[in-house]
Amino acid sequence: MRTLNLGILAHVDAGKTSLTERLLLAGGVIDELGSVDDGSTQTDSLDLERRRGITIRSAVVSFAVGDTTVNLIDTPGHPDFIAEVERVLNVLDGAVLVVSAVEGVQAQTRVLMRTLRRLGIPALVFVNKIDRRGARPHGVLAELGSRLALPVAAMGEVAGAGTPEAAFVPYDGAELLDVVTLHDDALLAAYVRGGEAVPPARLRAALAAQTRDALVHPVFFGSAITGAGVDDLVAGVRELLPAAGGDPGGPVSGAVFKVERGPAGEKIAYARLFSGTLRVRDRLRLPGGGEARITGMDVLSAPADSASGARASVAAGQIARLRGLDAVRVGDPLGEPPRRAGECHFAPPTLETVVRPARPADRGALLLALTRLAEQDPLIGLRQDDARGEVSLSLYGEVQKEVIQTTLLEEHGLEVSFMESTTICVERPLGSGAAVELIAEDPNPFLATVGLRVEPGPPGGGVVFRLEVELGSLPYAFMRTIEETVHETLWQGLRGWQVIDCVVTLTHSGYWARQSHAGGGFDKSMSSTAGDFRALTPLVVMDALRRAGTVVCEPVHRFTLELPADTTGEVLPVLARLGAVPRAQGPGLIEGEIPAARVHELGQRLPGLTRGEGVLDSAFERYHPVRGPAPARTRLSHDPLDRKEYLLRVLRRV
Repeated sequence: MRTLNLGILAHVDAGKTSLTERLLLAGGVIDELGSVDDGSTQTDSLDLERRRGITIRSAVVSFAVGDTTVNLIDTPGHPDFIAEVERVLNVLDGAVLVVSAVEGVQAQTRVLMRTLRRLGIPALVFVNKIDRRGARPHGVLAELGSRLALPVAAMGEVAGAGTPEAAFVPYDGAELLDVVTLHDDALLAAYVRGGEAVPPARLRAALAAQTRDALVHPVFFGSAITGAGVDDLVAGVRELLPAAGGDPGGPVSGAVFKVERGPAGEKIAYARLFSGTLRVRDRLRLPGGGEARITGMDVLSAPADSASGARASVAAGQIARLRGLDAVRVGDPLGEPPRRAGECHFAPPTLETVVRPARPADRGALLLALTRLAEQDPLIGLRQDDARGEVSLSLYGEVQKEVIQTTLLEEHGLEVSFMESTTICVERPLGSGAAVELIAEDPNPFLATVGLRVEPGPPGGGVVFRLEVELGSLPYAFMRTIEETVHETLWQGLRGWQVIDCVVTLTHSGYWARQSHAGGGFDKSMSSTAGDFRALTPLVVMDALRRAGTVVCEPVHRFTLELPADTTGEVLPVLARLGAVPRAQGPGLIEGEIPAARVHELGQRLPGLTRGEGVLDSAFERYHPVRGPAPARTRLSHDPLDRKEYLLRVLRRV
C-alpha cells in the first residue's frame, strides 16, 4: 500500500472539519456523518472542541483510497492555534486547502498558502459551501489567482451555485490544456505540431507531475454538507498528490509533531518517520544528547488494513504513536534531523499574560499543569519569575487564553485568572559593538578568554553565531558552550526583550589546559572548564550589546477591513488614533498595517462603527521600532548587566 500524509488546512469556519468528516465517511472510517454544531465529529475529540465548535488540537485518522492509505491530519483553523499547524507542516506529503465559496480568500488563507508555496508542499484547493446562499465559485477562483498569485487549474465548474442542489461538474480534460502547457514545453509543441487534441490521459499525467512539483494547484468545488464534489476531490488526492517516500533501510530520521497523555498519564508521541525503521526497544538519540527507549508503538493505518494497531516496527513514510519517550517534546527530531525539522513557518506569539491561581497553595500544581501543556504546545513559552512568584505565558490571542483557562479547570481542577495581555516586543542591535575578557587579567575572575562582536543581521535572520578564531584554538566542548550560552543570553536584551536579527562573532578565545598537582590530582584552580565559559560569556555578550545599542521593536499586523462604503469616513479617524497606517483603500475595503497591541481594540470597536457589518482580518507582518518611550520587560535569573550582582550570585564574591 502507498502512504500519503495529508493535511487539511483552512481559515476558521471554511468547513475544514466538516470536509474531514465527509472524507472519513467516504473512506469507511465512520458510518454516519458527524456535525460540528452537534459536537459529534470524529477529529474534534476534546470536550472543549465539541462545545466551541472549533478545532484546537490537530488530530490524525487514516482511511484507504484504492491502493493508498491516507493519514489525514485535521488542523485548527483559528489563528490563535496556528502553532498546531506549524508542527504539522513538517510531516506532510501534500495538503488540501479549504476555501469558503461565500467568504472567499481570507487572512489565514493567504498565510497558509504562502507557507505551503514557500515549503514546496503540493496542495489541492477545495472551494467549499457551493450550496450556501451567496456562493460565488467563479469569483473565488479569480481571487485565488489575483489575491494569492496562485497558478490554479479549475477541475470543473459548478451548476446551481447557491442552492441545495448545487453540483460539481468535472471537466473532460481539454479545458486543462492552457494551464498544463505553461509548464510543459514538450506537450505544447506536440499540440501545436499535431493540431489535434491532446489525449486526456496525457493531460492528466502532466497535471499530476506538475501538481507534485507544486507548480500548479488543482481547484475542486463542492459541499462538505451535501457531499457534492467530494468523490472527485478524493480521486484527485489519490491521483495528483505524491505518496510518502523514504528508505526503510536507511538511517533513522523522524519528527515528533504531537504529544498527548494516555489514560494512565503516560506520554504518547506522534511521529512521522522519513527514513529508516523503528522497532520496539530501540534506543533513540534525542536533542540535548540524551537517549530514550521505545517501549511500545502502534501505527496509523486504514481500518481495513490488518496490519493496523500495535506493531513491533514502523517504516519510513508512516506515522506512529510511540511510548517510552518521556523526555521528548513537540518538534523534536528522532535520530538524524529531517530536512524541515525545527523550521519556523509562522510568526511567534505576540502577546504575553501572567497566570495566577485562585488559591496561592496551588502555585506548584499550576506550574506542573502548565509544563504539561507546554509539552503539547512549546510556543506558549513559560517564563517563571521566582522573585515575584509569577508564571507568564506567550499567546497568539484572547481565545487561546480562554481555552487554557478552561483546560486548567476541567483537566487539572485549577481555577486561575489572567492579567491583561501585553505585547511581546523584541530588540534589534543598532550598530556594532565588541567586548573581550582575557584569562588571568583583571577584572576577569574566570579561567577563560572570550571576545565577541555583536552587529545587526538581516531581518528574519535570527541569531547567527560565527567564528573569527581558528576552529582548533579551543576544545569543541568549550566552543559549543560559548555558542549555546550566546543564544541563551540573547533571550533577554538590554531592556529584557529577546534579541533577534543579529550576528555574533567569536573574536578571541583562550583557556588553560587540564593540569594536576604533583601528586596527580586534578587542580581546578589551574584548569579551564566549561563552567568558566558558561559563566563568562553572558558578561561579554551584554557588554558588546551595550556598546552596539538596541532598539525595541513591536509586532505590526497586516489588516484587511471590509465595511459598508458609507462608514469609511467614521472608521478612518479611529484607525489613525490606533496607530494604523492604511496602505490601500477602495469602495468598502481598507488594507494597511496596525500595531499588534491595538488589533483587539479595533475588533471591539468595529461593530459599533459599521452597524455590525464590518469584517476584520489580520495577521503578523513584521517588527517595527516602538514609537515613544521603549517598554522594558522584567528580567529573570542572574543579570549580567549588573556585574557586581551577577558575580555575587555566580561566584558568591565580587
